Amino acid sequence: MILIATMVYPGGSLFNKHSVGFDWSKNFISNLFAEKAVNGLDNPSRLWADTGMVFLALSFAVFFINFSKKIPDLGAAKVISYLGISSMAFTFLTVTPFHDIMITIASTLFLIAMFYITVFIFKSKLHVLKVLCSSYLLLFYYTLYLYGSGNYGSLPIMQKLTFASTIILILCLDYSTKKEDFDQAETPRPDL
Repeated sequence: MILIATMVYPGGSLFNKHSVGFDWSKNFISNLFAEKAVNGLDNPSRLWADTGMVFLALSFAVFFINFSKKIPDLGAAKVISYLGISSMAFTFLTVTPFHDIMITIASTLFLIAMFYITVFIFKSKLHVLKVLCSSYLLLFYYTLYLYGSGNYGSLPIMQKLTFASTIILILCLDYSTKKEDFDQAETPRPDL
């Protein structure tokens, strides 16, 4: 639905208020959520983008619930579940006029949940996911650095790269892991 929103976005960006359509290298995803496009026209992409964010947030919340059930440590499982779900509530609220503060809250909660997941991935034998999780966290931190520092030149591209990477990582974590991957059962060592 967010892809459809990009196709019906009338135009305008931070870099060129008179541009036509959605430019993947110049527009932010948040441009899709405004009542008016940056160029001043009514924004028909808003309904599509808002609906897309509802489904995205709900599906990620389901991921956090399901993934937390794979974690043997009850405390860590609760952190992953509660912070993951909370981050998705705040993620949806980024479509409101409170976008900037919602980004900060949602990102903080999301990164804590992902850090917990990464710790358990590192305790497992899932070596490819270790690389993916580490790379992903670095990418997300760098994107947040660009956002926080006001360095908007490459931010639209990094935002979409991080967005796509999040979806890919969540799918990999959901479909490539099972409860047994995180069981800490050690095989007894023979007495010497």
